Amino acid sequence: MPAFAYRKPRDLPDTLPVFPLDGALLLPRATLPLNIFEPRYLNMVDDALAGARLIGMIQTRGEPPDRPELQNVGCVGRLTSFAETSDGRYLISLTGVCRFAPVRERDAATPYRQIEARYDAFAADLAPAALPTDFDRVALFGALREFLSSNDLAADWSSIENAPPEGLVNSLAMVCPFDAAEKQALLEAPTLEDRANTLLTLMRLRAAGPDGGVA
Repeated sequence: MPAFAYRKPRDLPDTLPVFPLDGALLLPRATLPLNIFEPRYLNMVDDALAGARLIGMIQTRGEPPDRPELQNVGCVGRLTSFAETSDGRYLISLTGVCRFAPVRERDAATPYRQIEARYDAFAADLAPAALPTDFDRVALFGALREFLSSNDLAADWSSIENAPPEGLVNSLAMVCPFDAAEKQALLEAPTLEDRANTLLTLMRLRAAGPDGGVA
């Protein structure tokens, strides 16, 4: 099923294989490259390729260490590119489809974890989003410049300035070096405008340094 066929929550499966990976963020219509090398996740990719090609990306709460509790929200991605290396790794890309809430974990025989997922609260993810016409794009660019400067990072400004709003906000949210809790806050922001405002706040806080700009 191509990505454009996911038009409503019931088009998505009730059961999802999940890849718990702290610090990794996938958002609807954005692309996340992954280097897969653990046997259980190689198995997961094999099964996804043979089936619906859907994998749920989700962070954890960190405890217990051998099987940590999952966060309340993840994002399901469609496996849209695949390559195998000479040493047996898989280089894949997931394209975000829709956020999900894990209802419960399945008692699965697979080496990877599977969950029962619900998508109804995130039905709006299945259509492109736009920022309000009065959103302060200049403020976002200003905060990004300060953030990049304070972290000794560079950016392709011609691409940034010409990017569509949803692609810009989601790409920045995914690639900026925020910590796991900050990534989760960006994921859980209800709307694109909320995510943009959260992104703006996080970049300003990081640019201000550990003391928040207070002498």
